[in-house]
Amino acid sequence: MKLSKNAEKIQAALAAFGLDLEVVEFPESTRTAQEAADAIGCSVEQIVKSLVFQRIPSRQPLMIAASGGNRVNEKRIKELLGEKIVRADAEFVKEVTGYPIGGVPPLAHTQPIETFIDEDLLKYEEIWAAAGTPNAVFRLSPQELALITRGKVEKIT
Repeated sequence: MKLSKNAEKIQAALAAFGLDLEVVEFPESTRTAQEAADAIGCSVEQIVKSLVFQRIPSRQPLMIAASGGNRVNEKRIKELLGEKIVRADAEFVKEVTGYPIGGVPPLAHTQPIETFIDEDLLKYEEIWAAAGTPNAVFRLSPQELALITRGKVEKIT
């Protein structure tokens, strides 16, 4: 089955890291963590939510790769960064990542984005992340997530 343009881009980016990971597109939506978990047949906690925030006042993007069952504690992130964060709107997300909300992958963005990885994702041997569209995902390990994002593992809840 031929992948969509955005999913192909993610497949190529994974290959560029030397990783043998496969992007899969589903007929149903994987836009939310629960929809993705239902389509894949895994727990919602194994879904990587690629959440984009905007740092205030610097206006720089920040991505948090959060476990699907977790909410980001913005006060905790402010302690780590020394700056407040706010959820980015759809326009900012598309501008800095190149992808629509609901399909934002943890790699291959329009610009480099500092990334924090939810420490809870390290509990699992395999996790699943979005692959550029609201119905494309790929399976990887937490270690591979750290490699492709150059992310820093943190307690984000």
